[in-house]
Amino acid sequence: MEAPGFWDDADASQKKMKELGSLKDDIEAYRSLKSQVEDIEAMIEMGYEDNDPAIVPEIQEMLDTFRDEFDTIRIKTLLSGEYDTENAIIKLNAGAGGTEACDWCGMLYRMYSRWAEKKGFSLEVLDYLDGDEAGIKSVTFQVNGTNAYGYLKSEKGVHRLVRISPFNAAGKRQTSFVSCDVMPDIEKDLDVEINDDDIRIDTYRSSGAGGQHINKTSSAIRITHFPTGIVVQCQNERSQHQNKDKAMQMLKAKLFILKQEEAEAKLSGIRGEVTDIAWGHQIRSYVLQPYTMVKDLRTNEETGNVDAVLDGGIDIFINAYLKWKALSKKPE
Repeated sequence: MEAPGFWDDADASQKKMKELGSLKDDIEAYRSLKSQVEDIEAMIEMGYEDNDPAIVPEIQEMLDTFRDEFDTIRIKTLLSGEYDTENAIIKLNAGAGGTEACDWCGMLYRMYSRWAEKKGFSLEVLDYLDGDEAGIKSVTFQVNGTNAYGYLKSEKGVHRLVRISPFNAAGKRQTSFVSCDVMPDIEKDLDVEINDDDIRIDTYRSSGAGGQHINKTSSAIRITHFPTGIVVQCQNERSQHQNKDKAMQMLKAKLFILKQEEAEAKLSGIRGEVTDIAWGHQIRSYVLQPYTMVKDLRTNEETGNVDAVLDGGIDIFINAYLKWKALSKKPE
């Protein structure tokens, strides 16, 4: 039998190793930037000596790369929230609109999957429900990587798509909505009291296109919290007991963050972002027709390269959001 506190010490050690790895990455990034500055200065000096304007485009390309990497490091300094370093749990729900909304939900799931892949993060599906005809009705997944929650908290809210529907024979333009909820994967035992009378626990058979990630047995768990209306689901673990533990962990994390947001909103005299999430209160619009534009309605950051965004290129919006939060000092 392990000595008391064994697991606590193991968790603390693992966390320190994670922090150490992150610091090493920061040092390497600094050294890389320093080397790039030296290379750029050498190229500029060479251009002056040879009086060669043809070298300017190469210098510009080097400078653009430097700026991108520098901005990435600068943005990382804004991730100072208590749980910013943790993994992130994201839940996407298709709104009204049937097949069109489900297809939009599937597109967003792919967008976040591609973003995670480009970051070198891993992704684990926790719950998955197919659309009736196409796409995804709802999906809950966990993104594992340093600062995953710090980055992805910017995505919490309603995402709006405007396009000519491929499911409409008349070729009419249609608007669809998908809600995105984001919470940190807080592994420690949170001081959140949940009364048995306040929740309902349902079991159901796992379903959906989760592939090998989904266990097709009647071990899936859904927990409904009556006072807040929060519903969490998990079907990825190998047993009903493990699914229940993970779902309860998610519920506690959600209630904990909600309590923090309400307290901070009360102190600042404004409503928290969580209570503002509703259909018609979108945070970002993705327009495919009659023109192409993705615009964040909080920061006013926008781009016409919709294809790149839907392929996971959302860092411009994440970075703009973190800057906006730091400047406005709005509660998380």
